[in-house]
Amino acid sequence: MGEPLFRDAVPADAARCFEIETSAYEGDEAATLEKIALRIGEYPQGFLVLEAGGEIVGFINSGCAQNVVMSDEDFKQLIGHDPDAANVVIMSVVVDPAFQGRGYSSSLMREFIARMEGMGKKTIHLMCKENHIGLYEKFGYRYVKPSASDHGGIAWHEMVMELPQSN
Repeated sequence: MGEPLFRDAVPADAARCFEIETSAYEGDEAATLEKIALRIGEYPQGFLVLEAGGEIVGFINSGCAQNVVMSDEDFKQLIGHDPDAANVVIMSVVVDPAFQGRGYSSSLMREFIARMEGMGKKTIHLMCKENHIGLYEKFGYRYVKPSASDHGGIAWHEMVMELPQSN
């Protein structure tokens, strides 16, 4: 398949990213095509795609905030997003189910963390399902609390990673 390639998303990626999002998340959990297109348009440097064999197989998308409120649904439309803010909020970490089990999500996360560190960000926040808490802890995320969000009718858990600061 060739080496996986990482790059910032471009508007033409929205449809494929939406396809992957809806294949991996159930019902209301999945972002709409409009939200994905908006995230690419507003903050491409926080929307990392992974290509293998010339096709997008996964992505991580995010926004940045001065004050992170993980249960804020408006933020998913980047209301309150500030590209210069020091705190990153991940909205989706997703790999096409046909390509899962090949280490792509780990590669994506490592690349994403390195890029955010390179941009001088201070923290990365995410919400995950209970069965993924251990996975994110392996990357260096710390468990914060059960989330007030019931997005998609699911119990979510908030995690955070403090990034090393090079002053």
